Amino acid sequence: MLTVRLIAPGELKESYLREAVAEYEKRLGAYCRVERVAIKEERLPDKPSDGEIRAALEAEADKILEKLPPRAYAIALCIEGKMFSSEALAEKLKQVTLDGYSELCLIIGSSHGLSERVKKACHLRLSISPMTFPHQLMRVMLYEILYRTMNILNGGKYHK
Repeated sequence: MLTVRLIAPGELKESYLREAVAEYEKRLGAYCRVERVAIKEERLPDKPSDGEIRAALEAEADKILEKLPPRAYAIALCIEGKMFSSEALAEKLKQVTLDGYSELCLIIGSSHGLSERVKKACHLRLSISPMTFPHQLMRVMLYEILYRTMNILNGGKYHK
């Protein structure tokens, strides 16, 4: 069975987001194992300099890369990544499993994104939209996308 690991900064703060994530994790349980890995988000001043942001992203990169399984297919969520339709993403994930990967690792960055080092360590850069979303909300969106993708792959009716 496929293991899907979501690596993201911090814990979900709002109860409605935690409830949505829990619901999608429950639904995804029919198709895969889901693991949530929270890394500590680096604190920055209210108006950080470019250097402070870079240093924070590098510190977060160390934590992310430490949690990245060596044999997982890694996907970085970033605005410059490739966009897929739901069906095309389902086909991509099907190919990933056919290529022998049993672990899928999805990485969400903090409010300043991801270090280039993390992006380079990934097999795919995925963009959900050219718009920017709060990283807390992105978790819910990503779980919904994963559930839809798994439902497509298994001939379910959710996507219709």
